[in-house]
Amino acid sequence: MTAALVLAAGEGRRFGGGPKQLAEVRGRPLIEHAVAAVRTVGRTVVVLGARAEEIRAGADLSAAEVVVCPGWAEGMGASLRFGMEAIGDVDEVVITLADQPFITSAVVARVRATSGPAVRAVYDGAPGHPVVIRRPLLARAAELRGDSGFRDVLDDVVDVECGDLADPRDIDTRADLEVMRR
Repeated sequence: MTAALVLAAGEGRRFGGGPKQLAEVRGRPLIEHAVAAVRTVGRTVVVLGARAEEIRAGADLSAAEVVVCPGWAEGMGASLRFGMEAIGDVDEVVITLADQPFITSAVVARVRATSGPAVRAVYDGAPGHPVVIRRPLLARAAELRGDSGFRDVLDDVVDVECGDLADPRDIDTRADLEVMRR
């Protein structure tokens, strides 16, 4: 069984006001783009943290199970651990971020179709998301700390080029948002 995990717990301090997850690109909030990209995977868990109720109220997350990570301020590692616990026993997890609106289901399909215990999308050689984690690496989620995600526990990640399928840019600041809207 496969599940998708959308990480959206961060405070977005650099964004400068309002939850970044609700910033609109192409007529819908960032977080809705992320959920749409993984819709073909099956079960989708969205991990919220900062401003969770505001995000729930401002976005259509009906296609996903929403969980709120109490330790979100610790960093991405805490959100990943919490999300993995919510997902439970699966064979693989597709992990993506809520602030990359141009990641598509085609990227998700390519990464999933690539063999290996861990596979990540790369864009013109630069590592990105989504990342697929398979057994037995899933058991290592308990080791995750800080803001590095699975990066520190992956030994043999397989990179698959996806630059021909999507724009991997993420939105961290209001200036990034304005560039993306053009």
